[in-house]
Amino acid sequence: MADLPKYSYSYKALNSLVGKAIHRYGMIEAGDRIAVGVSGGQDSLMLLWSLGERRKRVPVEYDLFPIYVDPGFDGGFGEALASTCREFGFPLTVDRTDHGIVAHSASNRENPCFLCSRLRRKRLFEIADRLGCTKLALGHNKDDVIETFFLNVCYAGEISTMVPRQELFDGRFTVIRPLAMVDEKAIRRLAGTLAFPLFNNPCPSAGTTKRSEIKAMLERLYRSNRKIKGNIYRAMSHVKMEYLLK
Repeated sequence: MADLPKYSYSYKALNSLVGKAIHRYGMIEAGDRIAVGVSGGQDSLMLLWSLGERRKRVPVEYDLFPIYVDPGFDGGFGEALASTCREFGFPLTVDRTDHGIVAHSASNRENPCFLCSRLRRKRLFEIADRLGCTKLALGHNKDDVIETFFLNVCYAGEISTMVPRQELFDGRFTVIRPLAMVDEKAIRRLAGTLAFPLFNNPCPSAGTTKRSEIKAMLERLYRSNRKIKGNIYRAMSHVKMEYLLK
């Protein structure tokens, strides 16, 4: 894996946004045991790497426990992913399941991605609990937050999105998203600089989801006006309730 100049602009920019999100939403406290959901994608690898780097430079002590829930498809990459996590300095818990296969079976009448995601999230919480973690960090970025907003508007008929910090199960667990303010392209650029490995997603639904359609729609909007993405993101925290239908 490539070395990164200590004061690289790309790292400083990402670290600044991660720090801003952590402080604004109170994501991490001293003594936290944080489970980190690792999928093999660039976002989750950047999440683990950046939290590990940040831990070396801040006075707040916390522990990280990466977890990979293998969906069970042929061509999986659990061992290679575990090797990458070891390079980052963390042992990876690999849990092999049949979630992806079940979600794509004839017995499932729901959206395969919805069921697979729900099963994976449930398993992440179970493993996090077993490891003594009370927080689960996920690698969702700024683009994911915006895309989820449009997915919920278009396909769920509601105005909502994923939030940077969310308490669940009466406060027993807290989901945190430290990359929530970081652009996907910024993550890709830094991941390229660091020579993060690329893992091939064996899921048959990869690249053909409703999220992919929303992403393509938004990319067309962004190309028309470079301010649109920032405006959409800011709009989600500047809601005028009196001008919404009731």
